[in-house]
Amino acid sequence: MAGLAPFPAPTGPGLDTPAALVALGYRLRQATQADLPALQRVYDDTRRDEMAGVPWPPEAKRGFLAQQFALQHQHYVFHYPQADFLVIEHQGVVQGRYYLHRAAPEHLVVDISLVAAHRGQGVGRALIEESQAQARSLGRGMTLHVLRTNLRASKLYEALGFTACEGGTDTHQRMRWPAS
Repeated sequence: MAGLAPFPAPTGPGLDTPAALVALGYRLRQATQADLPALQRVYDDTRRDEMAGVPWPPEAKRGFLAQQFALQHQHYVFHYPQADFLVIEHQGVVQGRYYLHRAAPEHLVVDISLVAAHRGQGVGRALIEESQAQARSLGRGMTLHVLRTNLRASKLYEALGFTACEGGTDTHQRMRWPAS
C-alpha cells in the first residue's frame, strides 16, 4: 500500500494484551506498514453490510473502500501521532485494530474494529476495560465516538460506564467515561 503515511513510532509502552484475551489466543502489537493490507481487509469487513445495498460493480466498491481506508488512515496518523496504533491478532492472524490516544486530560479511543467473526466475543470489552483501568490509574477519563447506527457497540459502551455527551456529529455520538 504504497503512498500511505507510515505509522508513527511508538512513544512509550503500549497497552498490554489483557490476560483473558491471551488465554483465547489474542495478542496486541504495534501496527506496521506491512499490516496495511490486512487492516484494509478489516476496514472492508466493517463496511460490508453498508456496501451490500450499494448498486455498484464489485471493482467500484473495492476502489471506494480502498480510497476511504487511505483517507481514514492519513487522518488518524496525522491527527493522532502520539496514539498507540495496535493490531489485534488471533492465533497470528490480524482480526482487528485498536487505536488509542493516551493523553491528558482524557484518553481517546480513536478506533476499535474487529472482523465480524470476532465481534461479540468479549474482545472489545476486554480492551476497553484494560484501557479504563490504565486511564483510572492516571486520574483520567476516556472518550470515544460511536456510529449512531451501531446500537450493539453503543450498548457495550453504556455497560462500561460511558454516557452520551456533547460534541458528536450527525453520524457519530460522542461518549465519555469519567475517571471517578
